[in-house]
Parts: sequence; structure tokens; C-alpha cells
Amino acid sequence: MKDIKSVLVVKLSAIGDVIHALPVSYAIKETYPEARVTWVVEPPAYDILKDNPYIDDIIVFEKKKFKSFRGFLKNYGPFTKILNADKYDASLDLQGLFKSAAIAWSAKAPVRLGTCNMREMSHKVSKPVVGPNANGHIVERYLDVARALGCKVEKVVFPMEISQRDQQAAEGAMQQAGIRMENPYVVLAVGANWPNKRWPTRYYAQVSDWLYDRKIIPVIIGDGILDSTLAGEIDAAAEIPPIILVGKTTLKQLAHVIKNAKAVVGGDTGPVHLAAGLGVPTVMVMGPTDANRNGPYGQLENAIEANRPCKYCWKRACPKGLECLATIHPADVEKKLKDLL
Repeated sequence: MKDIKSVLVVKLSAIGDVIHALPVSYAIKETYPEARVTWVVEPPAYDILKDNPYIDDIIVFEKKKFKSFRGFLKNYGPFTKILNADKYDASLDLQGLFKSAAIAWSAKAPVRLGTCNMREMSHKVSKPVVGPNANGHIVERYLDVARALGCKVEKVVFPMEISQRDQQAAEGAMQQAGIRMENPYVVLAVGANWPNKRWPTRYYAQVSDWLYDRKIIPVIIGDGILDSTLAGEIDAAAEIPPIILVGKTTLKQLAHVIKNAKAVVGGDTGPVHLAAGLGVPTVMVMGPTDANRNGPYGQLENAIEANRPCKYCWKRACPKGLECLATIHPADVEKKLKDLL
């Protein structure tokens, strides 16, 4: 494809999904180094894109402002004015929902491409790309859209720039919690938006003590009240208190903590995907989602799936009332960690 001078990428949320889409920014610049890349994102994932050298402009879409009819009338004009400050040659809808389709339509690019599994009539606005990885990992599905734009994709790169300030803040937060970054540690990402994606806290407590036995410090990460509650349960069940960093870092600071870890353990959630993208050894416990699509990219051999006939149900909570990931025992994770460490 010739004369690609400006590309709009629409990938709004969630954090893990935006991380999965990061290689698209590199792929565009790899083939079209002079092209201007603009990315539309929702506020929670903005920090992931900040300072990315392959993104020229970030437009923040505040969905909550558009929820009411009055809010839509008030905010649509100013948003489209910002959106149309550039004239796009192509738009890539990597979200595949009504809201992203509305943004792609408003951008008026002559070439509009989307993913293979578009929903909510978004395929009427952007052409779904059914590439060679349509049944493969979500990272490759996103890259298939870039390939349809003519991108070479010779390397898969997850750009994540962490400023000196964020590095120092992360190191300070760890010291305040009782650990120096030079100490060997393993990150336990205990939270997840879906209850079905959370590994039992009693299991994390066992792995935490197992790590201490090997002179490796367990560091619990997360954010918000729920993750604080989960961390408290692990702390209470463990023989030796783990280091708790829940709510102590920003996303970029957390990236620095993860980048320097010996390994990361957790479910199908943003920080765990971040670890895989950064090339950190990553053990992912999975049940409602499958490793082939959502596992730790580049190291799917480190995914452990629940031994249940109903796995891959894609349900937020189990309709049978089962503790989905309870069939994955601490020994399973410890075996993976032993090989990695």
C-alpha cells in the first residue's frame, strides 16, 4: 500500500488489550517511518502509550462523557474537532465495537480496517481482516491488521518507555515497602477484573512461602480495594509476610518493578501481559480464556490451564459456582518457576 502518511489506531481499553496492540505502533513505523501515528485510547490505558516513540499523538476518549444524550451533544463536536485535526490515510479499529466504529467513521479515512472478530456492527464501518492468525494469539491478530495495511512485521516489539523519574519512584516505593530492587524477587499479580481469572489467595500464600524458602522475595502488586483485600488474605495465610506494593505505584512505575523481577505469576490480566511483553519470564494461570489466544505472548509454554471440561467458557464468573482456577495447584506453578528460576 502506497502513500501512507497518517494512520489512526483505535484501541481504547482494557489495559491488557492495549498492551497486546502495542506492536502495531512499531509495525507501522517499521514500514512507514515517515507516517504520523495517532492513537485513540481511554484514560485508564493512557499511561501505557505515553512516551511511546512510535506514536506521534494520543487522543483520549472519555467514554463516560458520552453516555447521556446531553453528554453526547456536548462532547461530540469538540472530540471530532481534535480527531479531525489530521487527515488520515487509514484507520485501524482494533477494538471492534460500536464506540470504536463511531470513532473510525468520524475520522473519515479512505482505508478502514478492523480485526477478524468485530462486533456491534463495527464491521459495517471497517473491513474485517481475516488473516493467517485469525485463530491464533490476539497479538498476531492485531498484527494481521497492520499486515493488511502493508506493514512488514519483521520484528514484534512492545514499546514501553519508562522515564528516569518513574524508575526512581518505583525503586523508592519498593524500598518503602521493605525491599531493594537489587534483591531477587518474583512478582505476584493477584487481581483480575473477572472473578474467574483470579487464582485462590491460599495458593498464592503457599507459593509466597515457597519463594522465601529459596531466598526469593514475593512482591504482591495490584491496585484498588479488591486487590488490597486479596493481598490481605495472602498476607494472613502466609507464614512469612510478602512485600505488598498494591496501590503504591503508577502503571509505568509498575512496569519498572516488573521489568526487574526474576519472574511474574498471575492470571489473564494486564500486568501479566505487560510482563510477557517486556520479556520477563511469565507464569499465567488460565481457565475461562485459552492460552492459544490470550496466553503470555512468546512463552505460551508457561501458561497453565485449569483441568476442567468447561474451560474456555469466556464467562466473567462461573455459572456453576465453581472456583475456576482451583484445579491449578501451587505445585504446578512452583514447577514452572523452578524451571524459569
